[in-house]
Amino acid sequence: MQSGPILNISCYLFVSLADTAALRDRLEARALALDLKGTVLIAEEGINLFLAGPPVAVNAWVADLRADARFATLAPKESWSEVQPFQRLKVKVKPEIIRMNRPTVRPDQAPRAPALAPATLVRWLDQGHDDAGRELVLLDTRNGFEVDEGAFDGAIDWRLNKFSDFPEALAAHSDELAGKTVVSYCTGGIRCEKAAMVLQEQGLTAWQLDGGILKYFEDTGGKHYHGGCFVFDDRRGVNTDLSPTQ
Repeated sequence: MQSGPILNISCYLFVSLADTAALRDRLEARALALDLKGTVLIAEEGINLFLAGPPVAVNAWVADLRADARFATLAPKESWSEVQPFQRLKVKVKPEIIRMNRPTVRPDQAPRAPALAPATLVRWLDQGHDDAGRELVLLDTRNGFEVDEGAFDGAIDWRLNKFSDFPEALAAHSDELAGKTVVSYCTGGIRCEKAAMVLQEQGLTAWQLDGGILKYFEDTGGKHYHGGCFVFDDRRGVNTDLSPTQ
């Protein structure tokens, strides 16, 4: 439900890109012309973006991006705010759109790890196990300070300082996950695209929460979740109804 004049979108897509510098210049110029603010990260593995502005302007920018066949499947998650939550516009080319420091983990070049719909996760949590009767564990892949804002009830939290710490933490704790169905989750889903692949490399039964916490809030209202969800802008966080926490 819309509340406020500013449309906030978040979205990512893993897709191989060979023209990152030219793409950066084009997307920045269009965002500046539309007076949008936020962050757009571009890498050879894809795009990750957080933008905000009047809905007409935001939707025009997204439409232009989708006109490029490589980005036709973009599906931004939306929320609303009374004021612009970003101070400026940043469009950057990076080595990775989400840094893990594992060059072999390339979601744009490999089959996607299994994704679990929010409604299915609610059902599994309600019944206390997956559909095969296996024990279910939720694994938070976010940094510790993000987890402190809110998390799924009973989720595993390794108190990561940064996402690139995840593979080492997994190596230390993988035995604790053996024989269980692991559902990894993060804010919008991007970290789990890589985390779930690494979980599978360890021989674990792993799923990623499709769309992350933000999509879960949108689809389910936040059942089995306590607190809000940290976001990297002036809102600080969003409640389960996607309204700003402050």
